Amino acid sequence: MNIGIVKERYSRIKNQPRRKLEKDFHYSTYSFLMLLIFGGGAGGLLYWFDPLLAPEVLASIFGGLLGAGVLMAIFPLWTIQVVALFLVLGLMGGYGRIQYPPAYVLVGLGVLLSASVQLVFHWDKVVVLRFGRFRRVRDAGIFILLPIIDRIADFVDTRIRVTDFSAERTLTRDNVPVHIDALCFWMIWDAGKAILEVENYIEAVTLSAQTALRDAIGKNDLAKLLSEREDVGRDIQQILDAKTSPWGISILSVEFTDILIPKELEDAMSRKAQAERERQARIILGTAEAEVASKFEEASRAYVDNPAALQLRAMNMVYEGMKYNKNSLMLLPSSALESMNMGTLLGAAAFQKQNDPEKSGKENTDD
Repeated sequence: MNIGIVKERYSRIKNQPRRKLEKDFHYSTYSFLMLLIFGGGAGGLLYWFDPLLAPEVLASIFGGLLGAGVLMAIFPLWTIQVVALFLVLGLMGGYGRIQYPPAYVLVGLGVLLSASVQLVFHWDKVVVLRFGRFRRVRDAGIFILLPIIDRIADFVDTRIRVTDFSAERTLTRDNVPVHIDALCFWMIWDAGKAILEVENYIEAVTLSAQTALRDAIGKNDLAKLLSEREDVGRDIQQILDAKTSPWGISILSVEFTDILIPKELEDAMSRKAQAERERQARIILGTAEAEVASKFEEASRAYVDNPAALQLRAMNMVYEGMKYNKNSLMLLPSSALESMNMGTLLGAAAFQKQNDPEKSGKENTDD
C-alpha cells in the first residue's frame, strides 16, 4: 500500500488521539518531603553507628535520593520507582562500610511511600485501578496506593467548568450564514463514569456542544436566533445533557455570547429597523394630533355658550405668557383694553356692557 495515500487518509481525520504520558501515581512536593525525611533518618542512623563515616558518602546518598525523586516526578511509573529504588540501594551498598540494615529499610520505605502516599484536594476525585480493574473513587484527603498493584487513572476536577465553542458560517433555516460564539457551563457528578466511559471527556463535551449548536442553527430562523437566544440555548442544553449523562457529566446551561451576520445583511436590517421606527414615530405623531384636535373640539363646545369663560381663558393665556417670558415683547390688540377694564372683575363688566346696550345707555344718561 502506498504510504502517501495512508498519510493523506489519516490527515483528513480531525481530533486524532494524542499520545500522553502514562501515570501510575502523582509525585508532588509532599512526596519529596517524605523522601527527604526518610533519607535524613537513614543518614542519622548511619552517622550514629559509624561517626567516622565520610561526609561525601552521606552527600552521595542524599544526592541519589534526590535524583530518584526527580526521576519519579518526571516519569511517575511503578517501573521507574523500582529502578530508582535499586539504584539508591546499590549506591549505598557500593560503600563497603555501610552494613546497617535499618538504614537500607528506611531508604526503601522512603522511596516506596513517597510514591504511594497521595494527597487529594477538596475539589478533586481520584479514580483508582487495581490490577487494571476499577477499584474505587477516592475523595479529598490522604490515601495510600499499593505499590505496583494500584494505579491512579486520573484526577477529576468536580467544580463547575466553562467551555467556549463556536459555529462558523452555519446556515439558518432561512439560508442566512451566521457565526455564533457560545459558552457551556458543565460539571462532573460521577468521576468513575467520566474516566471509564469516555476517553477524553473535555474534548467530547466541546465537540458535542459544537454539533448541537450547528443543528440548532439549521432548525431555526435568524429572527428566532436573535430574539429568542435564551430558549435556543435551553434547547441545546437539554440535548447535550441527555447525551452526556451516561458519562457522569451534567450540562448546566448554554449561553450565546455573540451572533455575527454578513455585513450586507446587517446594513439591510439596520435600514429596515430605521424605517420601521420612523413609521411608528409618524403613527404616534398622527395619533397625538388626532387626540389634541378631539380635545380642542370638546373644549370649544364648552366655550360656545359661555363667552365669559372664553375671555377668562384668553386673559389667563396672556398672563402666563407675560409670567414665563419676562424679557420678551408681547403685542396685544387695542380691543383687549376694553375687555380688560381695570374697574371691573377681570373684564367681565366690559363684556357685559358690550352685550347689554340698554343698561349701558341708562348709565350714560344718569351721568
